[in-house]
Amino acid sequence: RDGFREFFDQLHENNIPLFIFSAGVGDILEEIIRQANVFYPNVNVVSNYMGFSEEGVLTHFKGPLIHTYNKNNTVLQGTGYFQQLSTRTSIILLGDSMGDLTMADGVPSVENILKIGFLNDKVEERRKKYLDSYDIVLESDETLDVVNGILRYLLAE
Repeated sequence: RDGFREFFDQLHENNIPLFIFSAGVGDILEEIIRQANVFYPNVNVVSNYMGFSEEGVLTHFKGPLIHTYNKNNTVLQGTGYFQQLSTRTSIILLGDSMGDLTMADGVPSVENILKIGFLNDKVEERRKKYLDSYDIVLESDETLDVVNGILRYLLAE
């Protein structure tokens, strides 16, 4: 999304953990983040990682398969990153599906969650459900402009 560099930089400069929880392919996500030069120490990706044979052939995916309906703390518990999140009282959750709403479930000390939904397709059909579930719904917005504005405001306080 446009504005990703400012987003990653703001979080890094303020030592705020960025947790990317994706049902996609983690190897590809990490490579994209590396090539963009924003894979900072505060960034952690939990996703589906490929396993290869000695010949370099994809043979399996490592660990439990992450999909839209299990994006929650059951995949994370016991990890060092989950421990790092457990000290946070506020979370900004960004999602583009209804399954993303559970990503912060089980983080013990959370007092505030701002849920921002990106509604990119089937807008008319899904609008009401998104508006009922997310605090902010961005329709057909491929940028992080609103998120970056919120971060700038919060970090200036």
